[in-house]
Amino acid sequence: MPDTLMQTYARQPVAFVKGEGAWLYAENGDRYLDALAGVAVNGLGHGHPKLAKALCEQAGRLIHTSNIYRILEQERLAERLCALSGLERVFFCNSGAEANEAAIKLARLHGHHRGVENPAIVVMEKSFHGRTLATLSATGNRKVQAGFEPLVTGFVRVPFGDAEAVARLSEQANIVALLVEPFQGEGGVNIPEADYLRRLRTLCDANRWLLMLDEVQTGIGRTGTWFAFQHTDIVPDVMTLAKGLGSGVPIGACLARGVAAETFTPGKHGSTFGGGPLACTAALTTLAVMEEEGLLRNAAQLGEAIRTDLARRLRGVSGVRQIRGQGLMIGIELDRACGDLVARALARKLLINVTNDDVVRLLPPLVMTRADADLLTRELADLIMDFLG
Repeated sequence: MPDTLMQTYARQPVAFVKGEGAWLYAENGDRYLDALAGVAVNGLGHGHPKLAKALCEQAGRLIHTSNIYRILEQERLAERLCALSGLERVFFCNSGAEANEAAIKLARLHGHHRGVENPAIVVMEKSFHGRTLATLSATGNRKVQAGFEPLVTGFVRVPFGDAEAVARLSEQANIVALLVEPFQGEGGVNIPEADYLRRLRTLCDANRWLLMLDEVQTGIGRTGTWFAFQHTDIVPDVMTLAKGLGSGVPIGACLARGVAAETFTPGKHGSTFGGGPLACTAALTTLAVMEEEGLLRNAAQLGEAIRTDLARRLRGVSGVRQIRGQGLMIGIELDRACGDLVARALARKLLINVTNDDVVRLLPPLVMTRADADLLTRELADLIMDFLG
């Protein structure tokens, strides 16, 4: 890696120059099966012809104007997202961290409108919400926060999946919102009990708190529904999106309904690039292709097949604690740190990720085929068994 790049990443020694579906091609022509999808970004895989065509045509028409003016693509995308989610208004930005930053600002402003002098937001242990100062302060990972003190105050932390711990905060008058991932990604692909979100919705309603869902990783079909909250019968007050929304073109969104949708007024928040014509075209095309190609169904069915096959191949293997997930968001928890598996998988032309030190995380493209999935489970099971000895 050249010295001109800041040393912010521990990069693997490979550079990709082309992609097709769930496969990436390196400079030397070697082919790699992508089970990470740019960390849940490339839902349409690589080189999708409809996305490439739409982006080329949009770039030839118009790339950027400004939010000083109407942006027709942005308006169409907002209408589409609201129709899919049941929320009412959207603010567009460029990343998940920015979307969560918007949600945090919205919650604080809402609190001040209610007369709360120092509004607080409930957040979760092992959560991940971004790397800006506010979002890393909300994040429940000390490694992310270390060295960046003083952190932003105004967050109250409880264990993920523990609705009773949230209920015990009901007497704290300065709490105005709750920010939670439906399923934790960076924290180890943690799946709560089925009634967790429903119980949080009830608590938020009873206490006049905003229920804010971070769906940056779980949204846009990753778990087999458009949004992870749709595995339940609840609707959040605020939801954040990014990653898979633009299929690789940077875009984030903060959606809201009810009083939360009315909180921001002109001058209270903004973004130079947020919701530009090119990014919104990428998102509109992504949503359209997902519907046309039945990718929600594929994510649900293929995810179940991958988990089932891995469970079969790894049954009885000492050191494998649990295989869990929803749709194409899958974690294999081991009994030891397993970061070395990333390099070992790379040597076998397989792209994976390890999170929370001991969880192999799979986030394949939503277009992955059954044949690709069979290859993935076979190679990964062999890799894990070799690693565990």
